[in-house]
Amino acid sequence: MHRILAPLLASVLVLSACGGGGGTEESASGPSVDTKFGSVEVPQDPQTVVALGWGDAETALALGVQPVGASDWVEFGGKGVGPWAEDLYDQAPEIISTMEPDFEKIAALEPDLILDTKSSGEQERYDRLSEIAPTVGAPEGGDNYLTTMDQQVDLVSQALGKEDEGEKLLEDLDAKYEAAREAHPEFDGKSVSVAAKTSEGWGAYVEGSERVQFMEQLGFEQSEKVAALEPSGFTATVSEEKLDELDADLLVAFPIYIPDAEITENAAFKRIPAVEDGHSLVLTKDLNDVRQAFSLNSVLSASFAAEKMPDLLADTLK
Repeated sequence: MHRILAPLLASVLVLSACGGGGGTEESASGPSVDTKFGSVEVPQDPQTVVALGWGDAETALALGVQPVGASDWVEFGGKGVGPWAEDLYDQAPEIISTMEPDFEKIAALEPDLILDTKSSGEQERYDRLSEIAPTVGAPEGGDNYLTTMDQQVDLVSQALGKEDEGEKLLEDLDAKYEAAREAHPEFDGKSVSVAAKTSEGWGAYVEGSERVQFMEQLGFEQSEKVAALEPSGFTATVSEEKLDELDADLLVAFPIYIPDAEITENAAFKRIPAVEDGHSLVLTKDLNDVRQAFSLNSVLSASFAAEKMPDLLADTLK
């Protein structure tokens, strides 16, 4: 899946090993962070951080660290983060591709730490990144982008030497969730399905995925119908002929790289009981900030979504 490292990368690594490049040789030894790849020793007070995992850049920003390189998983453009986080950068990072990161470009940034906590969790990806700099990868059980937000914040805050700040971020977010639950007791125990449609078809988000986690924090429960489906990564495929498998007390759906109408005007979608009853929320283009925040589910974007989505959901359940 990944390309062999270019010859230039090898030369950059040689220079780094000789003391002319990245900070791994020069940085004082810091804490060890436990990941699925073992215990990773990271530098004390890293200065040049590259954040590659889903939401890793926003997590670092929330902790006061500005990555010099970052991946833009939700395709925000610009600085690669949502409008709730843009002002936290003094200078835009180098944007690194997501599924197949440009290892040569990463090495040229001479990082002393790489964050890849929410990613595919592939050994090959980790091995190549760790040749460049100490890399904090996915935790045990976090393969296929199933690292939870708590795990992500814990890993990143440990790696950056900001564990107290990380705990405070999660406490503040929990307070927002609690306030939303108190304001909307009607959410408690209601079943929810979260689904997306792409040019390849429909997928339902499974337990452990960030979108389901967000809804559970508001008091909803994962639909039993979706829970019974066979997952592949963080989704389960749902055929057009069986869209009733998405039925729940509440259905949240959104299009990915297709026109909104391919959901809103879809005849099979309209026949789902939840849709017929008016209990479906489609995150369309006019709700793009909410859709992106909901999709990314970083500690910063979740805070934004926790403020914006509850009223939308409450209106849908009336």
